[in-house]
Amino acid sequence: MNVQSGRTPQSARPGATSAPRGRKVAQVLEGARAVFLRDGFEGANVDEIAREAGVSKATLYSYFSDKRLLFVEVATAECRRQADAALGEVDMSAPPREVLAFAARKMMDFFLSPIGLGVFRVVVAETGRFPQIGRTFWETGPARGRAILQDYFAQACARGELAIDDLPLAADQFAELCKADLFPRLIFGLADEVTPAERERVAQGAVEMFLARYGR
Repeated sequence: MNVQSGRTPQSARPGATSAPRGRKVAQVLEGARAVFLRDGFEGANVDEIAREAGVSKATLYSYFSDKRLLFVEVATAECRRQADAALGEVDMSAPPREVLAFAARKMMDFFLSPIGLGVFRVVVAETGRFPQIGRTFWETGPARGRAILQDYFAQACARGELAIDDLPLAADQFAELCKADLFPRLIFGLADEVTPAERERVAQGAVEMFLARYGR
């Protein structure tokens, strides 16, 4: 990676297949994460991100040519972090009711969070011009969660606890059940926040609906 040239690395440009890596990049991402979580995408200022990261604005731009690209990279890293943490906590041999309730809460923790809502808005707004933004987020976020669910469903089916013919469809259905009511309210600005009781209502409803269809 040629930082000295002052040119934007290929990996940081729209349409690139991967983001840059290295100690300085990790520093930039950590600073950006702190600012985005505090101020949201719209409120985040590039000068403040550079200050939080302890780098110059020129250094930041040498890795990420656009605040949107930086935000998507932060969001995908957050997706990976939360998915890894969840996998470390869940027992994949546990009964479906237990695992599904856990999965519902973890998914909602991300997509109802300020960073989850923000990345959805950015991806929808920018994917038409920069298709790689949507593809990158899908592959590191929703597609990974989908694969984890499918893996669990296959194991539960083998144990005779679930009966599912189409694992990808079932995984997509469960994810959408977890968005019922709350996600549209937040994404369309109908509410500023949702209560823990509202989250639990939707999580439990998703589990009950899923098991009514696929449980044995």
